[in-house]
Order: sequence, then structure tokens, then C-alpha cells
Amino acid sequence: GLVIDGRTLAYALEPTLEDKFLSLAKRCRSVLCCRATPLQKSMVVKLVRDKLKAMTLAIGDGANDVSMIQVADVGVGISGQEGMQAVMASDFAIPRFRHLEKLLLVHGHWCYSRLANMVLYFFYKNAMFVALLFWYQFYCGFSGSSMVDQWYLIFFNLLFSSLPQLITGVLDKDVPAEVLIAVPQLYKSGQ
Repeated sequence: GLVIDGRTLAYALEPTLEDKFLSLAKRCRSVLCCRATPLQKSMVVKLVRDKLKAMTLAIGDGANDVSMIQVADVGVGISGQEGMQAVMASDFAIPRFRHLEKLLLVHGHWCYSRLANMVLYFFYKNAMFVALLFWYQFYCGFSGSSMVDQWYLIFFNLLFSSLPQLITGVLDKDVPAEVLIAVPQLYKSGQ
């Protein structure tokens, strides 16, 4: 593990030393930055995100964590005694730190699964529509005539672009929450 205070972190984040600091941090299982300023917190997150090309998660519970939460790819705000500034700046809000496990392992897995299914669904929906237009052109002799009325096109897109997402978002849970908590390795399958 690496424990570094704010005064030392100021030197470690200088452009000439940041690569050495990052290589040292990569060799550690955990890195703890204590007594760091809000700017230093955001600089550490930005350094990891930019140099390692990794997705970053920042968790904060007060106003001093807002810049770090905004720099990270995913920000989680914990509502607490220090106010609601972190919650207002975050992507997700949780009432207690203990809920982070369920947010990441359960809802994160479900989100990956749902997004993957929706991307495939939209690809095939649009491929079917374009294929229909393509084959109609052979039928009408490439005259440029309209295949269907504009209202049918509006209803087609409205029906096939709204209802499936609503149903998938509410009902699609490929693995129960209890199993996802018990077997955290399932989170990697979505990635």
C-alpha cells in the first residue's frame, strides 16, 4: 500500500514526477491520499484516467469532493452531514457508503447487460428498415416513390424505439441481485 499526504502529493503531481508516481501507484494494491486539497484529488483522478486510459470512479461526501467527482468518468455522491454538494455534482447518489457494493455489482452489471442488448436491438431494427427500403426499390424500379405514408414511419419509430426500451429497462435482469452480490466475478462478464 501507498500512503501519501497532501504536501508530498504536491511534489508527486509535478509534470516531471507524475510518471514515476503513477508507476509506483500501479505496483500497489491500494493508494491512500490523505490531507489532499480538492484540486489535488481531481488531479490524481485525471492523471489515472488520462495516462492509464482507465475508467475512473470517484466517491465523495462533501463539497471538497465535487471537483474530483466531476473529473471522474463516474461520480458517486454520498449524502451525509457535510451537505448535498457532492450528491448534486454526481452521476449516482447513495445514502450510505455500504450501498456502494450493490450499486456497482448489481446495478452496474444490469446496466452493462441492458446497454449491450439495446445496441444490438437498434442495429437490427435499423438494418431491417433499410433492407425493407432496399428491396422496395427493386419492386418500384428505382422510381423514388414513397414506400409508406409518413405517419407509418413515425409510428414505426415510435413503437420500436420506445416500448422495447421501457420493457427492457424495467424487466430485464439477466441474473438475480442475490447471485450478483454472492459472485462479484460476474461483473466482468458485462465488460
